[in-house]
Amino acid sequence: MRLRAIGLILTLALGMLMASLAVEAQLPTKVARIGFLTLLASSTPLDEFFIQQLRDLGYVEGQNLVIEYRRAAGKIDRLPALAGELVRLNVDVIVARATPAVHAAKNATTTIPIVMLGPSDAVGSGFVASLARPGGNITGTTNMMPELAGKRLELLREVLPRLARVAFLAYSSDPAHTLFLQDTQEAAERLHIQMTPVIIGRVEELDEAFSTMQQARAEALIVQPLFISNLGQGPRIAQLAVQHHLPTVSDGIPFAEQGGLMFYGPDQKPMFRRAATLVDKILKGAKPADIPVEQPTKFELVINLKTAKALGLTFPPMLLIQADEVIQ
Repeated sequence: MRLRAIGLILTLALGMLMASLAVEAQLPTKVARIGFLTLLASSTPLDEFFIQQLRDLGYVEGQNLVIEYRRAAGKIDRLPALAGELVRLNVDVIVARATPAVHAAKNATTTIPIVMLGPSDAVGSGFVASLARPGGNITGTTNMMPELAGKRLELLREVLPRLARVAFLAYSSDPAHTLFLQDTQEAAERLHIQMTPVIIGRVEELDEAFSTMQQARAEALIVQPLFISNLGQGPRIAQLAVQHHLPTVSDGIPFAEQGGLMFYGPDQKPMFRRAATLVDKILKGAKPADIPVEQPTKFELVINLKTAKALGLTFPPMLLIQADEVIQ
């Protein structure tokens, strides 16, 4: 009798446990809603590093994750309206890729957390108070790219030892263009190189821009990364540069692969993964104000020897050895 009573108790306990588990399984799983604001018309291989890291952290689109993409397709003036749409959707966090997108998101909300993905200079652009203590509703990753202006000039001078005049192609619609120009001007003065800013507001002005460089007798060209990484103008700029016999360098991905002479800038892949990790922290309750902004730790040099041949240039052997990739 005692054994039967114990068995009955165990059966009832097991039944109650199974019923509890069944109810728990039927409870709705919280779905994370991420807004993704970008200038690009479509996704890039770099975006996949962000998505894969979210998967590794347990987020699956269609199950516990919804990503609301808002793409400006190269039109910076569309970003404010798209950011406003994400705010009205009341997403849990906004991921803003590149400086103009962060600027639009910042102006659209002071309450929804924003994770920056690759703006040029988070502090200089006024997005955060400091890297260690961002304050406000913004954190993320920053590329620190304007600070590398001196290195890019030095690379050009290694290829052109007598370099005396360089042009900088800037995009006026990007708030970061003034930071790039300022840092490049300061670096050029240190190296005793004359720097000519060539600033355009539309990509349709590229032909005219190269005519201006020719009139200024520019011997080389530095290209603001937004033209390549977000506006899709890398191949066109590379072609025009060869036509005007201008060696080029940029930190826009993937400039060298698209025909530019050199790419020098941060390795973006870890930064995209880290941005996903920061999103996860915020979704789990962390406040952006308390999450330090992260900077790149690895920089890459990519050289295109096909373009060098078209320009009649020979790279110093030591520079080729230093390169992370050489395109033959």
